[in-house]
Amino acid sequence: MITDIGFLLYWLITLLHLIPDRYLFKDYTNTILVAWNFSFLPLDLLISFTGLLSLFLYEKGKIVWIKFALTSLILTFCSGLQAIAFWTLRLDFDLNWWLPNLFLLIYPMFFIPRIISNKIVE
Repeated sequence: MITDIGFLLYWLITLLHLIPDRYLFKDYTNTILVAWNFSFLPLDLLISFTGLLSLFLYEKGKIVWIKFALTSLILTFCSGLQAIAFWTLRLDFDLNWWLPNLFLLIYPMFFIPRIISNKIVE
């Protein structure tokens, strides 16, 4: 839930231009990088939707929650991977942007195998 709400907050903060300039990534105002950043918006919103929906369905006892949770986790992994790949290609190693994206890349790997093997299912 924290990651799903975090995505929603990130995009709200980004759309309202509330991130202080000192925390913006290199070349933040470059139109190509603005487009690159906003290319994640649909993906991140889908991650949040499927993640929050899976939690709602889990609370209702609906087994379909597993499909939504797995979708959310796989898309989260992909979002982190794409960002890390981009920063790596640019040789841009700013921890302010690497750490959150490494989190997005790594944390799903703790849950995906458990869901697939039914160890997380009650």
